[in-house]
Amino acid sequence: MDTKEPSLEMSRATINGDAHGHPLEAPTYRKVFWRLIPIFFACYIVSYLDRVNIGFAKLQMLSSLNLDDDVYALGASVLFWGYVLFEIPSGVVLHRVGARKWIARIMITWGLVSASLMYVQPLAGFFHTRVSTMFYILRFLLGVCEAGFGPGVFYLLNNWFPAKRQSRVFAAFMLALPISLCIGNPLSGWILQNMHDALGYQGWQWLLLLEAVPSVILGLVVFFSIPESIEKAKWLREEERHFWQSALQREHSKKIHDFGAALRSRGVWTLALVSLTMLTGFYGLSFWLPTIIQASGLKDAFHVGLLAAIPYAVSGVAMIANAIHSHKTQERRIHAAVPALVAGIALILSARFAGNLPLSMMLITVAAAGIMAIIPLFWSFAGQLLSGIAAAAGLALINSIGSLSGIAGAMITNVVKNMTGSVTDGTYVLGASLLACCILILTLPRELVSPVSDS
Repeated sequence: MDTKEPSLEMSRATINGDAHGHPLEAPTYRKVFWRLIPIFFACYIVSYLDRVNIGFAKLQMLSSLNLDDDVYALGASVLFWGYVLFEIPSGVVLHRVGARKWIARIMITWGLVSASLMYVQPLAGFFHTRVSTMFYILRFLLGVCEAGFGPGVFYLLNNWFPAKRQSRVFAAFMLALPISLCIGNPLSGWILQNMHDALGYQGWQWLLLLEAVPSVILGLVVFFSIPESIEKAKWLREEERHFWQSALQREHSKKIHDFGAALRSRGVWTLALVSLTMLTGFYGLSFWLPTIIQASGLKDAFHVGLLAAIPYAVSGVAMIANAIHSHKTQERRIHAAVPALVAGIALILSARFAGNLPLSMMLITVAAAGIMAIIPLFWSFAGQLLSGIAAAAGLALINSIGSLSGIAGAMITNVVKNMTGSVTDGTYVLGASLLACCILILTLPRELVSPVSDS
């Protein structure tokens, strides 16, 4: 067979993992992987730093601005209203103007807004409004600017990688999430402690500025280095482009393309609920973990950051190991449900033993590992179902409903704290949310969790 014109059947079989595949399969996959994943890996690291660093800024910000935990909880959660309202419109625009341009725009604007939070007090004076109101406005605008980033990246990767490879690709890409928190937590603590009063700015202001600048830089990198489509990937040879594209086209022809059909799909709505319950536990943990550790008696910001990094260091290993084992066994439902069950139980027990910091941190680490182990499999479920405009808008719909978890995760702990007087009691609710996630995963339609067929 002429390797410059591989048959469509050969392309489809080999791209889906045939052990005796076409000789173009392995080198083409490696080229696509190493061209795209490192860039989006770095993008995802800074996106989560910008999203959850408010949890560390809080340790100084509230006293500096004379705000309280109620204002913080609402400010942390209002960002997600921007997601909820603008995620789907952002996904539709992304499909029309191209993922490269729109993702670059998202990153540059969210970096600028995130950095502007350091000036929340002067801006409040300029606009003659309360500091708390300006805090809410800027957090909401941050959500508006960032809306569509996650679904946009998954949409792009869905267009570049076959469904059977996506759990491993997403695991490699989303390893950025625990790494961002593993690196970001001690980094944030160090900035708070060592940059305080440098050049007249407080530690929390330096934190917001220094962790926002990389997103602007990476936005420019995305714009100038990511091709809009496989046809424009000049770093692939012509036969490689033809091979990869023909196989993906055959696979995408079997998916839902129409957004109306996606809205009527039980699988899409079940995935949205899985996202909501899964991420409620994650964001609740991310936003309040520094406060929970500090409430145990550890006051040094850098040491709080080091301790808060432990759960995410372990969870990165768990994420990769679970994705590899799932791919090896070609089973995904149990590989997603069991981590959700373990995470829910661990979070509940961590609240029960909150007075014992070593035991509580061990249980929180187990919970974080369970949550992270679910996420790559979750997005591979959606990638197996959707394509085209249905993927752009459907993934945005799933993420939009899932973004309500940021509101719930930020508010639950504070509401329960006001009711019981303990910042750790809200963790019981976060654990229950993950148990509900486990049940929802077990009810996912067979077409979402079954192995991708090569036939």
